[in-house]
Amino acid sequence: MAKKDEEKTAFITDFGTYCYNVMPFGLKNVGATYQRMIDAVFKDQRGRNIETYVDDILVKSKTLEGHLNDLRETLDTLRRFNLKLNPAKCTFGAASGKFLRYLVSARGIEANLDKISKIGGSDFAPLDQSRSQSFP
Repeated sequence: MAKKDEEKTAFITDFGTYCYNVMPFGLKNVGATYQRMIDAVFKDQRGRNIETYVDDILVKSKTLEGHLNDLRETLDTLRRFNLKLNPAKCTFGAASGKFLRYLVSARGIEANLDKISKIGGSDFAPLDQSRSQSFP
């Protein structure tokens, strides 16, 4: 958070007046502000070798050697902008995995079958127009 903006986050307690010196996620525009920052930080990589959504980053590569280079570039970018990762939430070198509730693999992006099965076992056979409009 910029030093000049800290006073805008002031709050009063019985022990005094305090300001945030880092941006807390509870403030109104934090999500959009953070996404703009991530977009700016990774502008040269987004769409090429990473996909980002707020604090989720997916490094995508076609080969192991390419993945190591893409990962190095991503980690260097994070270091340059003093951004940190939570190791407990990181997975490295996975051939496939879940990203934003979807399955991502060499085949592309697919719906998560766990989520589809929770719809209630509905019959997904093609429906005519009147039946599809009345689908629960």
